[in-house]
Amino acid sequence: MNQSGEDLSVVLRDMCEGSVEAFDRFYAAFAPLIMSIALRMLGDRMEAEDACHDVFLEALRRGNRYDPGRGSVEAWVAVMTRSRCLDRLRRAKKLVRQEAWDEAALPDAASAAEEKVLSRIQREAVRDALGTLPAGQLQAVVGSYYGAKSHSEMASAWNVPLGTVKSWVRYGLNNMRKQLEKRGWAGEKDDGMGEVRK
Repeated sequence: MNQSGEDLSVVLRDMCEGSVEAFDRFYAAFAPLIMSIALRMLGDRMEAEDACHDVFLEALRRGNRYDPGRGSVEAWVAVMTRSRCLDRLRRAKKLVRQEAWDEAALPDAASAAEEKVLSRIQREAVRDALGTLPAGQLQAVVGSYYGAKSHSEMASAWNVPLGTVKSWVRYGLNNMRKQLEKRGWAGEKDDGMGEVRK
């Protein structure tokens, strides 16, 4: 439908005041323009239709703010359409980036399951290796790494010289390393126990 700029501004005003007839006239006048811009920018018919819907809703909400001194209704609608399409493109790009990040940051289900199994096997190997240690070494290694106690705290609590505790920890870790190597965890300098606390 061909309308003059003046007629369309009246149609827009009437539409915003609740006239169904004015909405029908506005839709007939601008749906082809909006759809054309949206299709060209978005390249997808469903996305273009959604953008078209957004533009008409925005025109209904903001039509009373239209200023004829700043351009025609047609220009106002075209700018609004372009803006809504750009919003959609930005959201889509952000979503693609987020999905790419999620895929990179989160392992797939198979990798997560594999990691869980490996972690369990490693814990069992460490527990078995601990079970082979003499009592003093076992107590010192467990106190140091699992009890988060310093060598000085253990020496004081057990009433033994500090050097004895350090030796128990050092020999205990060496013995554990040998036991882990026997169980197939060979070649790794770090036995997973961390650095010895002083």
